Amino acid sequence: MTTEQANQRLASDLKAVIRDAEELIKATAGQAGDKIAEMRSRLTAALESAKATCHRLEEKTVAAAKTTDRTIREHPYESIGIAFGVGLLVGLLVIRK
Repeated sequence: MTTEQANQRLASDLKAVIRDAEELIKATAGQAGDKIAEMRSRLTAALESAKATCHRLEEKTVAAAKTTDRTIREHPYESIGIAFGVGLLVGLLVIRK
């Protein structure tokens, strides 16, 4: 799994948690009590932090993808050579086992 794929998976998981937390906040809207009010407040704060983290993660993933694309376009032959070398190395390691 590449870093970009891991970031995308993490962002997807984070979005699911955000969605679930928002549903929980809505479900407890009619509940009274100091404990519930405190928990809703803490959950709302954590939710805002998670949204900001998710947004930063998506921005970094897009920036990394653009940088990778630009580097490959600027150095196509070197990129092919590196990919070939890595593939050859992985092939040799698989054959040895």
